[in-house]
Amino acid sequence: MKLLLVTMYFPPAGGGGVQRPLKFATHLPALGIETHVLAPDDPKWVHRDDDLVPPTQAWVHRVRYVGPKGRLPAEELHGLQGLERAGRKAALAFRRFLVPDENVSWNLTAVPAAIRIARREWIDVVVTTSPPTSVHLVGAAVKRATGARWIADLRDSIVANPHRRVESRLVRAKEATGESVARFVARNADAVTAVTDPIGEELRALGAERIQTITNGCDFEDFAGLEYRPGPRFRLTHTGSFFGKRSPRPFLEALAQTEGDSVVRFVGDFRAADREWADRLGLGDRLELHPYLPRRQVLALQRDSEALLLLIPESGGRGRAVLSAKVFEYLAAERPILAVVPPDGAAADLIRETGAGVVVAPEDVEGIREALVRLEADWHSGKLNGAPLAPEARARLSRQARAEELAELARSLL
Repeated sequence: MKLLLVTMYFPPAGGGGVQRPLKFATHLPALGIETHVLAPDDPKWVHRDDDLVPPTQAWVHRVRYVGPKGRLPAEELHGLQGLERAGRKAALAFRRFLVPDENVSWNLTAVPAAIRIARREWIDVVVTTSPPTSVHLVGAAVKRATGARWIADLRDSIVANPHRRVESRLVRAKEATGESVARFVARNADAVTAVTDPIGEELRALGAERIQTITNGCDFEDFAGLEYRPGPRFRLTHTGSFFGKRSPRPFLEALAQTEGDSVVRFVGDFRAADREWADRLGLGDRLELHPYLPRRQVLALQRDSEALLLLIPESGGRGRAVLSAKVFEYLAAERPILAVVPPDGAAADLIRETGAGVVVAPEDVEGIREALVRLEADWHSGKLNGAPLAPEARARLSRQARAEELAELARSLL
């Protein structure tokens, strides 16, 4: 079998969106599938990680990226006023009018390249993985031009993304275009894979018939050689960026109400407005902010922590469907998790199932405070000894198992 994986995010791009396509491309060749990857030469993404190693057994094809560079609008606008702010907003506004997303113009080079590769290499199955949503248009074009089977892989919801500010009229209008693409995908893809059941059900409601949940997985091998060494203070670590509805503020309020000697480390993009909020709370040296770091350094910090902090917003119920790669990364680190997540959501279910931590609702400041106090007390008394997974759980949750599921699905389409 020959498979073409089309992804916007691939090394040397960095960040959480890279890992799923990278790991598929790493594990599929060992399962007897000749794997080709189509990715931008430079996606102009906000994060770059030159330490990430592309797969050695897959063919990686690069095509020129056409489109705007990745930006963090909230950071660019922070602190600006008057004409300067209006001018910057105008410079950013054109991205909102690119539909279904700001990366759609990459299709100008990606579509002909994908068709060319599919014909030359006799590709049997093309897999498109989103976000961005527009990447699925590449899969549709390859299917129509070559007859290859098409699997649409959804890492996030297309129609109900929990991080969007849906109170904005422009955001709602753009979301409506995303729903049109979702309906097109549902009716034209030979199969849809989704990281959670609720995301898959969204596509089923729009007409998809072949749907399979393939969650993210744990990269246990990536933690090889990384150790935990008890520190002089209780260290709680959060890795990942804040954008849209994602906010550390309820947690910071709870932290300010505790009197322990803990230090909370945030690694990644931390908004200037949230830094100012933390300053007003007087957290001082209890807050440690790190910029975006290469993944290996991030994993080292996760392992060398007393506990890990997971934050997923409610977002009007949309947060229940979120089961990001970060959850599995934390599980692989095997340190206790303070999961400030929707208590009836997918992430909460997995944390409880594995016994890897404690779950608190995102807006429950008092509940978060109590959980912090308990965790630090357990650490002082020597009861916080990590969160190792049982062998059966390690095998079931591994990234290798996820690749096997995708390989089985791809073979079943022929």
